[in-house]
Amino acid sequence: MEKKFFLDDMEEREEHSFSVIADFEGNEEQLMDIDVDEIIPILPMRSIVLFPGSLMPVPIGRNSSLKLLRDAEKKSLYIGAVCQRSSETEEPAMEDLYTIGTICKVVRTLELPDGSKTAILQGLKRMSLDEIVKTTPYLKGRVTPLREEMPSPDDKEFPLMLESCKELTIRYFRSAHIFPHDSSFAIKNIANPLFLVDFICTNLPLSKDEKEELLAIDALRTRTYKLLEFLNREVQLAELKESIQVRARVDIDQQQREYFLQQQIKTIQDELGGGQEQEVEEIREKAKRMKWSAEIGKYFMKEVDKLERTHPQSPDYSVQLNYLQTMLGLPWGIYTTDNLNLLNAEKVLNKDHYGLEKVKERILEHLAVLKLKGDMKSPIICLYGPPGVGKTSLGRSIAAALKRKYIRMSLGGVHDEAEIRGHRKTYIGAMPGRIIKGLSKAGSSNPVFILDEIDKVGADRHGDPSSALLEVLDPEQNSTFHDNFLDVDFDLSKVLFIATANNLNTIPAPLLDRMELIEVSGYLTEEKVEIARRHLVPKELEANGMKSMNIKLSKNTLEAIIESYTRESGVRELEKKIGKVFRKIARQYATDGSLPHGDIKPANLQDYLGIAEYTRDKYQGNDYAGVVTGLAWTAVGGEILFIETSLSRGKGERLTLTGNLGDVMKESAMLALEYIKSHAQLLDINYDTFDRWNIHVHVPEGAIPKDGPSAGITMATSIASALTQRKVKANLAMTGEITLRGKVLPVGGIKEKILAAKRAGITDIILSAENRRNINEIQEIYLKGLTFHYVTDIKEVFALALTDEKVADAIDLSVTPESTEKKA
Repeated sequence: MEKKFFLDDMEEREEHSFSVIADFEGNEEQLMDIDVDEIIPILPMRSIVLFPGSLMPVPIGRNSSLKLLRDAEKKSLYIGAVCQRSSETEEPAMEDLYTIGTICKVVRTLELPDGSKTAILQGLKRMSLDEIVKTTPYLKGRVTPLREEMPSPDDKEFPLMLESCKELTIRYFRSAHIFPHDSSFAIKNIANPLFLVDFICTNLPLSKDEKEELLAIDALRTRTYKLLEFLNREVQLAELKESIQVRARVDIDQQQREYFLQQQIKTIQDELGGGQEQEVEEIREKAKRMKWSAEIGKYFMKEVDKLERTHPQSPDYSVQLNYLQTMLGLPWGIYTTDNLNLLNAEKVLNKDHYGLEKVKERILEHLAVLKLKGDMKSPIICLYGPPGVGKTSLGRSIAAALKRKYIRMSLGGVHDEAEIRGHRKTYIGAMPGRIIKGLSKAGSSNPVFILDEIDKVGADRHGDPSSALLEVLDPEQNSTFHDNFLDVDFDLSKVLFIATANNLNTIPAPLLDRMELIEVSGYLTEEKVEIARRHLVPKELEANGMKSMNIKLSKNTLEAIIESYTRESGVRELEKKIGKVFRKIARQYATDGSLPHGDIKPANLQDYLGIAEYTRDKYQGNDYAGVVTGLAWTAVGGEILFIETSLSRGKGERLTLTGNLGDVMKESAMLALEYIKSHAQLLDINYDTFDRWNIHVHVPEGAIPKDGPSAGITMATSIASALTQRKVKANLAMTGEITLRGKVLPVGGIKEKILAAKRAGITDIILSAENRRNINEIQEIYLKGLTFHYVTDIKEVFALALTDEKVADAIDLSVTPESTEKKA
């Protein structure tokens, strides 16, 4: 029987090899009519699935496979070609092989020029591999030939399915450009439907699982239908891939066209004297006018030469050009002239900010030295205090007073060191740090630079910005500040840096050491009233569109808003409340055109702000023994507090402390009791009293945490009053720390405390003698109506605070408590 082979292309592909169809003279079905032994040699193939009726070149790598093929060719044996489940398996067993394969014969074994072996196999009939019976020298297995179920001659749909297979196959080969042109002719002329379907199955780039699925189908009609599904999918993918390639080719052509046009433009610009040469020449001219040092000028010209050698189309060109433009944009040696008129500076500071005397004094001192010396290194000032007291806005006023440029940089949440020092210019998207960018924006080398929220700088894997600030804020180092992007030193010594912070505890110690700390404490009620009257009310009138209307808030009304609707150190919440009042009025005016008659009174505030949110404690009298008024400092101002001591009968000494007290405050109570016990004779207290009566000290408002040593003398007086049942002097308050020897030590927050006492109706205040200096710093207007008693020992406190009068319902402490033992 003569065989003609189409061996145009035997190239192996990723998942399959191309097969060729054999054209037989006579009846093709004779090829399927073969007698096969029950046990035949089994050839495992790594990723190739052989179909009946096809010729397939199969590369041979295993020695056992080569021996099998030689024996089969020599003895004209039929063999079983079965695909492996995994191509990595070197010595496959039964479980490593698919159970459906193809009976075939070896047509020829070839040795290629590179030394590799290839066998040409002809598929004859499908088979089922039942078991492996022998493994050496090669595999042998028991097989069962499988019959083909041909479609009925009356099936009119099947021929149409075959035609669709032919058309889709030819369409796929043309789209994919992976098969010889005469293969289309071969497909059109295959008359046997079984050969046609198996030939297409062999040559489609399907996975081995999909090919095994097709090979396992007995009914030709079902196999053809499944093949149509795979063909449609592969054709769509091939056409989509071809479309993408066409579009990509068009994009590349467009880029080449644009490049050609850009080259033409460059040539024309060169002829006209423009382009790169003109750009470089402009940079050289600008560099001649810069006021930098000779060293920096020399370095800059080297960078210009580097730009000149760089091709304009190179990515490095834009990087280098950006660097040079940044250098030219910096204010090298450019300084604004300071306004050294001290009276004018003081006037500006007083106009913009009420209070803040220490800060204003420090700025005026700086101006005075600058005026006398002519030149000095600017100090690094750190304003710290609670939010809303005007730390940030103060910087703008300082800039206005000095007539310097003003730059503000918020450091809150900054956690990248490059934000301060910049990136190296070799990085993509590199830029200078925010210090250099701020100076470039200001246009001078001596602006007022506000470093806002310096206590909120973070740190992560990108570095520690607070460490980068060490060089910026050190007057001995910032004259040679090194930014990574510039890669040259820049002088920051003339910049007036002002940092702001709420909490000094979060600022690293080395950074804190480089700054001059100025505390901006919270405002007093009187100061808040003045700030509201001078600044906040006019600002909110304009913000709410009522600047031209005659609406006024009296001092009493402003004080009522501060006392009853805000609780803060600054004035932010006060500004919001004033704005809320004006918005209510604006709505009323926009609705019916009516305005409030006259000034807004405190009694009318409930209509605008609702029910009062806070209340102030008032002096409650001296009718009870053991109740003493103390003074406390809080972040939102001063407060008065009451120390209450009560006695109850009991056996043994017992001291109970309540009121959410901290450790220091508890220790103050224990110190006070121990002192009174050791000096009981001074107060005429019987020693047996401590054994027969339990002492309970309470500080009201138990939900609010309280701590600190300043209530020491207050607790001692409260316990002494309870144990002697003597009244405390009326309208008296006190603050001071007590020692075990009875010494009275100074405490802080005096200004806030005395104003709280004044608001509560207190007329006499007991303080440590060392707190006299704090009183001398307070303006006389705030001290009016108060009498201060300075003490050094607790005995003096008892003499001043405790009267000889007993309370109305005094307890007789000499009575012995009833026995708690039950009588038999």
